[in-house]
Amino acid sequence: MSEDLPKRELSNEEHPDDDAGLYVISVAAELSGLHPQTLRQYDRLGLVSPTRTIGRNRRYSLRDIASLRMVQRLVGEGINHAGIKRIIELETAMANMALEVAKLRIEVNALLAENPTIAQKTKKQSNVIVYKED
Repeated sequence: MSEDLPKRELSNEEHPDDDAGLYVISVAAELSGLHPQTLRQYDRLGLVSPTRTIGRNRRYSLRDIASLRMVQRLVGEGINHAGIKRIIELETAMANMALEVAKLRIEVNALLAENPTIAQKTKKQSNVIVYKED
């Protein structure tokens, strides 16, 4: 039966991105398994910062809910809020650097493709040494 139905393209409105603030605090609390007051505290501490409506109400995204779950897991492992904030900062910095490295790799590959003679000169042959266990 489904073969007879025409395939329909879904717009971005039907599938919002992970950063779209969709959920009010009560729904976000239920989805994350935390109390709404805990979500407010995490917002004040800067651990998870949801978007705000014009009326200053919090709206949590799917990414925010995933972050809340991560914070909850880290708290369960005994890490304090300052440590969690630092972990979040470092993970964000690492993700940004990984994106930058990927962009640079694409740029280098394009430059090497444009200049194949340079690419051959710069390729280094690395010898792999295999040690046998006795």
